[in-house]
Amino acid sequence: MIRTVAVLLVLVAFLGSRVRAGELDCLSETEQAAAALYGRLQQEAYAALDRGTETSEQLKTPEDVRTYQKRLRDFFVQQLGGFPERPPLNAKTLRTIPGNGYRIECVIFDSQPQHRITANLYLPEADGPVPGVIVSSGHSRTGKTAEYNQRFGIAMARHGMAALCFDPIGQGERSQMLKDDGQPAFNGTTDEHFLIGVGSTLVGRNTATYRVWDAMRAIDYLVSRPEIDPQKIGMTGCSGGGTLTSYTMALEDRVAVAAPACYLTTFRRLIETRGPQDAEQNIFGQVAFGLDQPDYVLLRAPKPTIISATTGDFFSIDGAWDNFRQAKRVYGCLGFPEHVDLVEVEGEHGVQPQNLAAITQWMRRWLLGRDEPVPVQEYPTLEPTDLWCLDSGQVLTLPDEKSVFDLNTGYERELAKQRTTAWQQATSEERDATVRSLLKVRPASDIKPPTFKDISRVKRENYHIDKLVLRTDTGATLPGLTFHPPTPVDDAYLYLTDDGKLGDSQTDGPIEDLISEGYAVVTVDLSGQGETSTGKRDALLTDWKTYNLAYLLGKPLLGIRVEDALAAADFVAFYQKPRTKPRKVHLVGVGQAGLIALHAAALNPGLFETVTIRNAPRDWASVVRQTPPAGQLDSAVHGVLTTYDLPDLVEMAGKGKVRFEE
Repeated sequence: MIRTVAVLLVLVAFLGSRVRAGELDCLSETEQAAAALYGRLQQEAYAALDRGTETSEQLKTPEDVRTYQKRLRDFFVQQLGGFPERPPLNAKTLRTIPGNGYRIECVIFDSQPQHRITANLYLPEADGPVPGVIVSSGHSRTGKTAEYNQRFGIAMARHGMAALCFDPIGQGERSQMLKDDGQPAFNGTTDEHFLIGVGSTLVGRNTATYRVWDAMRAIDYLVSRPEIDPQKIGMTGCSGGGTLTSYTMALEDRVAVAAPACYLTTFRRLIETRGPQDAEQNIFGQVAFGLDQPDYVLLRAPKPTIISATTGDFFSIDGAWDNFRQAKRVYGCLGFPEHVDLVEVEGEHGVQPQNLAAITQWMRRWLLGRDEPVPVQEYPTLEPTDLWCLDSGQVLTLPDEKSVFDLNTGYERELAKQRTTAWQQATSEERDATVRSLLKVRPASDIKPPTFKDISRVKRENYHIDKLVLRTDTGATLPGLTFHPPTPVDDAYLYLTDDGKLGDSQTDGPIEDLISEGYAVVTVDLSGQGETSTGKRDALLTDWKTYNLAYLLGKPLLGIRVEDALAAADFVAFYQKPRTKPRKVHLVGVGQAGLIALHAAALNPGLFETVTIRNAPRDWASVVRQTPPAGQLDSAVHGVLTTYDLPDLVEMAGKGKVRFEE
């Protein structure tokens, strides 16, 4: 069945709020830079990366290296959520295209049941089994048929090796979301990977889980062919293909020779420059644990590996050399320093002709035993449609095909049975501890009340606005506004939105309605919102860079903001009140901020009189089923659906306290 995708892009803020934004700023530009969540997370990441480097520098003996490899590999697989059982490949060769000294077979085989991989197999004219090289595509819309992937395949075949170029999910013939006309829903590829990542994250997987498994199944297919020597398997790929090559070569022992291109650097260099990249390039908690990019090479030591890089790549060339230095030392410790190398070629991101020649030479050296220079050559390529496996050009047009969204949905149904039973058997204390553990939210007794500073007052026709700054005990700076009617009642509102303190504050909007009823209303920029944001939030993927940096540190962005919300609620409850007699606080959460409000109420129900959740998901299970889950990324918590879902929090908050509105 063709999946129909409707993506509704909404404005990030009301126009009226934007007009008044400067007037209601609470921080100077310098203070905003210091308060930005992204900057705080950067400093945490650098400290964690320094600790990881210190650990790897202590590897002095082969036994040290083996212990290190096992510890990191076990963590890596665990964070990916593990891998499924291997079903039959059900492989088919759909047609064959003759080439100059080789042929190309258009093949299809199963990654998982009813979830298929489309690929081009380049086979040289040769007697007897030949080595086989997996070619992983970068982020090209055309996937396996992109010109640079074709050149990889042709180069290997023309030099006596087979090559299997396959389509990643979300690319080529494997788009996971189609429009009504059967065409891909997105022109780019990273959007699909991010959106696949939302549901995958919720069930404790990652877009990389599916990508790595596809690569492993591609190896299964290669070694099943009688033309291939199963002991001589190589892997290469550029950019996103370099990422997958790096992951697979670290986890899959059958990759005898590897050549990741235009990807490997260090996380420090990456975070200092471009920042975290798309969904599959971030493994939950890996920076905090100590799994850095150099470890992808160290995990396979001493197997032959060459890092292919370009001088002008946006992935730092200095980081590539840092990576290589660490690898060279460990390979030397194991007695095989010649098994690792780096080639740097002048040029920008991408496989330059000399890069391709160097990778081809590396593969010939270790897979064919022929160590001699490979000249730079031009290779003619075909039109992408000439290399399609299917007439429609998309596997989702097959009647029984399952997308990754379908696979995640099926897995979530299995998890639902387990988590429901476990949740019912847990005590209230155990439930509270479970939620706090997943979100990294401290017990209420460990959270100190925030301090605050009055900034100034802004007059409105029938009320005034006090600008203030809250500072939490974690070091977070939360710019805030208090909307005051002339004579407020004692009850007050804490009003949270995805737009921070300016959300819903337009003339005749929801906040002014509450003011007209006599309520004071407090709004804040939670961490990463408003004056503490990168300014790069969008309706489809939210602020994905900040989310992914927190993800690398094992810190759900939702959890960071829940602690902020609890601090803000404490301010509302006890402002000019004794700690023994708090005022009644009514909590409102709009959009994804509704999930922040719901968690805050569940973890400290006594702090809130009522909780109103507006335009937010009722449960995460339905988010897993959405195609696409637009705007859901920054509230996704890794593995949360193994333990609880949002309706469980309604119960924790108290009977009748939470109201959902659309």
